[in-house]
This record gives sequence, structure tokens and C-alpha cells, in this order.
Amino acid sequence: MDLQSRVAHIIEALKLAYPEALCALHSQKDYELMIAVRLSAQCTDERVNLVTPALFAEFPTLESFACADVARVEELVHSCGFYKHKARDIVLACQMLLSDYGGRVPDTMEALLKLPGVGRKTANLLLGDLYAVPGSVVCDTHCIRIAGKLGLTDGTKDPAKAEQQLRAVLPPVESSDFCHRIVLHGRAVCTARKPACERCTLAPYCAYWSGEGGTSAKQA
Repeated sequence: MDLQSRVAHIIEALKLAYPEALCALHSQKDYELMIAVRLSAQCTDERVNLVTPALFAEFPTLESFACADVARVEELVHSCGFYKHKARDIVLACQMLLSDYGGRVPDTMEALLKLPGVGRKTANLLLGDLYAVPGSVVCDTHCIRIAGKLGLTDGTKDPAKAEQQLRAVLPPVESSDFCHRIVLHGRAVCTARKPACERCTLAPYCAYWSGEGGTSAKQA
């Protein structure tokens, strides 16, 4: 089976296993998603979802975040880790949304990367989830690890390289949903410590499982 055929089968298998390709982070407004993604860096989505209700209740508008006392934001996001950097970035990014972008999260990679705390992973997620921009590849740890196992990348751990390699093989319109589903699969089946290959819906198309290549559990 050639690579493009395998990719098509992988996408369809993921759709069947995880029909709802939704971001695990809870938000109702565009800037809330931006904030939640910033908090999720080196933190679990579950922890972020426990923290954000109180955070969004205390600062219910973009303007209130822009005027927030950083020390108070630090208190509210403390359990997410790296709270000083995250709190500072949140306030500064909200200020920039108001001063430079008319109070809305911008819809281009170039503009998003100017926001404090926003890197390519965050920008791709925002572009895909908020604006359905084709080709939005969110290379988090699950995506990088599993893409290497499947043989969709060369096993690189570098997010920028993995993104580039996945862009070359994924249909642009499927990219964002593919990444969300891969995250769900990484949590439920293809875990980092002990992938459950024997019950994996992707096993027939997996380079690691078939022995055709793909990064091993120890490499991933």
C-alpha cells in the first residue's frame, strides 16, 4: 500500500473511532481558546479545564483580561505550571488583541505569531478551530509521537519538521481534525508508556506495528 493510500485509510479509521474531532479544551470565545491553549503548555487539558472556569468568571471579557493584575492571574493559573510566564503572556496577548487586532483573535499565522506566548502549535490550533483554515497541523507530543510510529514522518521530534512532513502527506481539509483525533487516540490507545497495538484500529496501516519502519516505543 502506497503512502497516500495508507494516509486515506488512517484518516477514515480515525473518523470511525473518534467521530467528534473536537479540541479537548473548553472555551466559548475566541480569546478564551487562545488563553486555554497557552495554559495547556506542559500541562494536561484536564487541569486546564479545571482552572479556566474560575479564571473566565473573574475576567469575563477581553477588556477585563487586558486590565488584569498579573499577580491575580498568576494565583488563578498557578496549578497549570510556569504560571508567571503564562499569566504575563495572557495579559499582554489580550492587550495586543485590543490594541492591534480590533478585539478578535487574528486569522493569519503571521499575525498570531506576534502575540505573546503564541507559537506555531497554538497558532495552527486557533486557525483550524476558529477559522477552519486548511492545512492547520497541530504538532503536539501525541501527534509527533504517533505520526512517527505510523511512518507519516521520519520520526523527528522537532515540531517544525514534523509539521512540514505532515503537511506534505495530509489532505489540507483533513489536517486539523486529524490532529485532534490523533490526540484522542494517543490518550486512549497509543499511549507513550504502553501502546495497545493489539487493539489499535490503526494497526493495519502502522509502520511500527508491521515492522516496515516507524519509530519504536523506545524512540518515540
